[in-house]
Amino acid sequence: MITKLPKWVEYGAFVLALSAGIVNGIGLLGFEHQAISHLSGTATLIGTDLVNEQSVKLIHLSMILIGFFAGATLSGLVLKDGTLALGRRYDLLLLAEAALLLGAIYPLLNNDYYGLYFAAAACGIQNGLVTGYSGAIVRTTHITGVITDLGLMFGAFIRGEPLNKRKLVLFTVIAIGFVLGGVISALIFPVMGSYAFAVPAGVCVILAIVYRLHMRHVHVRLRDI
Repeated sequence: MITKLPKWVEYGAFVLALSAGIVNGIGLLGFEHQAISHLSGTATLIGTDLVNEQSVKLIHLSMILIGFFAGATLSGLVLKDGTLALGRRYDLLLLAEAALLLGAIYPLLNNDYYGLYFAAAACGIQNGLVTGYSGAIVRTTHITGVITDLGLMFGAFIRGEPLNKRKLVLFTVIAIGFVLGGVISALIFPVMGSYAFAVPAGVCVILAIVYRLHMRHVHVRLRDI
């Protein structure tokens, strides 16, 4: 499946992983140190809170999960199938992600933590979008699977199998992008606070514009053939 993806996927995956790393870094640095872009730890805490009877925290964590689920649901509603093709509304989903990230700013400025649910929904949209066009191979909102796949690849390489260079490059740029996003979040959050969400929102808007312009360019070129 990786070999069938267009060459520009690496660039898009890097930028999206960078954006998710920023969002998650902002959540971890402030706002109850809440992970936003992935749900493994959140789901575990939901389980522990069921036993410890911390109802307020349980509701909060459940809403993070529901927000992510709602975002992924929106991606599934907009995208008809998992085939990467020009003309599909990736730009619409990127703009929706940007709107949710911007929508998270005001409530968090007022210490209303429901802003985190908007940010979680934004990450759900992104993960659903990328999963949709990659056939569930590529994730950009977390790197657990990426690191696992890299480990499997190197284990096979030690065993004597050749490395899949396309996979190696793609997974490496995703991991680097996510970590770099964390670096950026550490630089901007102390200065911008909740407004730091405007940075990944801007990244999504730029990606949406680039996609729309590229799609228009391709259509013009095909028309002239």
